[in-house]
Amino acid sequence: MKSIKNLFKKSPDWITEEERMQVIEKSSKQVSRGVFFATIIIITSFLPVFMLTGQEGKLFHPLAFTKTFIMIMDALLVITLAPVLISFFMKGKFRPDNANPVNRFLEKIYTPIIKAVLKWRKTTIAINIIALVITIPLLKSVGTEFMPPLDEQSILFMPVTLPDISNGEAKRILQVQDKIIKSVPEVDKVLGKAGRANTATDNSPISMIETIIMLKPKSEWRPGITKNDIIKELDTKLQIPGVVNGWTQPIINRINMLATGIRTDVGIKIYGPNLDSIAAASERVKSALEGTPGVQDLYVEPITGGKYLSIQVNREALNRYGLNVADVNQVVESAIGGAAVGQTIEGRQRFSINVRLAQEYRNSLDRIRRIPLQSASIGELPLSAVAEVKLEEGPPMISSENALLRGAVLFNVRDRDLGSTVQEAIAKMNAAQGILPEGYFLEWSGQYENLLRGQQTLLWIAPVVLLIIFFSLYFAFHSMREAFLSLITVPFALIGGAYAIYFYGVHLSVAVAVGFIALFGIAVETGIVMVIYLNDAMQQLVKTKGNSSETITREDLRQYVIMGAAKRLRPKLMTVCVSLFGLIPVMWATGVGTDVMKPIVLPMIGGVITSSTHILLVTPLIFLLTKEYELRKYGKLEIYDASH
Repeated sequence: MKSIKNLFKKSPDWITEEERMQVIEKSSKQVSRGVFFATIIIITSFLPVFMLTGQEGKLFHPLAFTKTFIMIMDALLVITLAPVLISFFMKGKFRPDNANPVNRFLEKIYTPIIKAVLKWRKTTIAINIIALVITIPLLKSVGTEFMPPLDEQSILFMPVTLPDISNGEAKRILQVQDKIIKSVPEVDKVLGKAGRANTATDNSPISMIETIIMLKPKSEWRPGITKNDIIKELDTKLQIPGVVNGWTQPIINRINMLATGIRTDVGIKIYGPNLDSIAAASERVKSALEGTPGVQDLYVEPITGGKYLSIQVNREALNRYGLNVADVNQVVESAIGGAAVGQTIEGRQRFSINVRLAQEYRNSLDRIRRIPLQSASIGELPLSAVAEVKLEEGPPMISSENALLRGAVLFNVRDRDLGSTVQEAIAKMNAAQGILPEGYFLEWSGQYENLLRGQQTLLWIAPVVLLIIFFSLYFAFHSMREAFLSLITVPFALIGGAYAIYFYGVHLSVAVAVGFIALFGIAVETGIVMVIYLNDAMQQLVKTKGNSSETITREDLRQYVIMGAAKRLRPKLMTVCVSLFGLIPVMWATGVGTDVMKPIVLPMIGGVITSSTHILLVTPLIFLLTKEYELRKYGKLEIYDASH
């Protein structure tokens, strides 16, 4: 009976409630301040995303706002709710870190590595610097683009024909093209349109054809075929004389046309006072760009070659027949243009009733010349008796921007990155002579215009953000040296991000820049956690041996740095793994949108790996070197307590 009582007898608490609360308070102060400032730094690192404008701003502002609001709440909860929850749930006896088998396994691997790093100091630092230097040519060799192309699961075919094409011929070409497109097995539906839609916002001439091609699910495609292969196959089949092919996607085409007025990836706008000179300069620009790798669907936007019906009145003949110019104008307007003869009312709407000659009586110059006029002196006579009827060439459509006439040379970029393609095209243009006459100038537009705008925004805001991050670290540690020690993880995070996008074949873009921005915040956060525990180890050293060079040896410093780095390995790895495991599933995602998400996630995954390696190995080494310098110069250690 006594043994049963002893079994159920409550054992005395290993620490009192007051001591438990003091431990929780001390631990919360130690970690919360650093985590709070790390959260503020992550919020600050996203400031460049808020500064983006245009298409890229509309795309990434929701991401930046969502993450900022989440991190603000996180910063508040870290210093308010988290200690309270810890006091509720962390009760009873706790096992030390080395009682956890996973922790023991990690320490067993990590401890000999950190010892070797602290022994081979120059070699470790040299390897890191070499890896960092290699990223410079690596990033320079990576192509650039505005945004990674989003696969819209459809294709927009936009051929351009001669500006004087007739309605019947445009209709015939459209039908032929649709039949050829539908013959490709991967094509599901085809919808073609020639000319302007029934809306005032669509100013397309009859010579511009738009065909939306809906594709079947990828599971029904031929084995090994890609979307680019389908476009190449269609382009080969649709080589029709007098037609210049153009390939894009419906959504991005509308965005480009609304934002820049250019319906292809890149456009060269040519400005000047005379349309004929602009047309000649456009042809010279096209000739200079022909053969440039990556340039596809190159053509000049038609600004001449349109056909106009010209009716020149012979005033002497009018006097001979007793007519005047108004008589001729009235007949021409009524017969060809249509004259209002009445009005119909349907409910609250009123419609004009127009009358003109039927199509077969005005579809040729001979028929127009035979349109009858009534003369009081001789009766009926043909229009050709008093006017010269002929066709004249003129602009099919006049485009202007900023009160200047404008022409354009348009092309798409395929099988190459946008940035290097345009740079080579610019070099060819500069090498060519006599392209633009005096008083004329050109402007690069389309996606390249967006690329330059995004780059300029990021270039001026990035140094400002790094400065803000540095001062945030200073306020966290009250030390320039400790702030620099945490900030130095940023360039080493760049190593993994650069290698990831290089080997994955991703071009530098605004999406990749957003990924690097998010990466820098994560890297600084992990660095802060490491510096907090290293400083905690130094405090324990001073408490044990005093703060003097006479009592502290270099070996003591080394042992306590190893303890600060290895004995608190689990929270550092948890900080890294939470970020890493949340990002990796994106790499296996499929469907619409993954084309944009992967370039954001890639630099974050690669950067988290290299920055965590740097933090776990190089940060303790640099910390040890600074403490040895302090001990040698000042005779004591400068301890920065980040816990209050």
